[in-house]
Amino acid sequence: MKKLIYILFLIICYSCEDVIDVTLNEEPARLVIDASLNWIKGTAGNEQKIKLTLTAPYFNNEIPPANGAIISVSDTNNNTFNFVEDANTGKYYNNTFIPEINETYTLTILYNGDTYIGSETMKSVSPINYVEQKNDGGFSGEETEFKAYYTDPENEENYYLFEFTNNVSTMSSLEVYEDKFTNGNEIFGFYTDENLEPGNLINIRNYGVSKQFYNFMFILLQQNSEEDGSPFETQPTTVRGNCINQTNPDNYPLGYFKVSEVDEFIYTVN
Repeated sequence: MKKLIYILFLIICYSCEDVIDVTLNEEPARLVIDASLNWIKGTAGNEQKIKLTLTAPYFNNEIPPANGAIISVSDTNNNTFNFVEDANTGKYYNNTFIPEINETYTLTILYNGDTYIGSETMKSVSPINYVEQKNDGGFSGEETEFKAYYTDPENEENYYLFEFTNNVSTMSSLEVYEDKFTNGNEIFGFYTDENLEPGNLINIRNYGVSKQFYNFMFILLQQNSEEDGSPFETQPTTVRGNCINQTNPDNYPLGYFKVSEVDEFIYTVN
């Protein structure tokens, strides 16, 4: 019996010291496009940002920026808005953008010899009317629930993206909605958090989005059980957006080009 225990002890010790090298297949880096042009109600909407990054190996701790791209957005009125990179950050800025509801915009990116193009139409959005708070929500009865109510326009097909952020966390909560069964009614975006306290601030944004973007985000959020964080940084499986590599279709990008009217509501937790 003692001999058996000793043998087991040696096996355990050896297992603890053994180093296992995991070799993962690596694909060439792909362009990741985070191009969300947002017109917040009550603002000029002229200042916009587009972020470009590259995919990286699984064990990399940093996401590399895509530097040196040439980016422009054009509309049907022959206006062209050029985006200029800030240093080598992969963040490209423009301060002359002209937002217009139901206008169609085309994004063109020239990067590393390839041309990427995507088009999207700016959708209007309903304002947030008010927010309701419930302090004993969730399965445990200890979560704080919030409902941001808005009125869906009647006789229209509408799609929405809700984003909830707060001043005590770096994460965002995202959810998409359609009005298939709620057309013309007052409905709400839903958010819950067990760590919020009275006095904390919640930034609630309601984005008007296209059906195409709704379908894209619906699939993406289904893959992320927590439905938070930026969906354009890490994707568990390939979900293609609306940007196409015109030069080499096989070298497709990740991410999406979106243009939205946005209603913003700042709520103080009770």
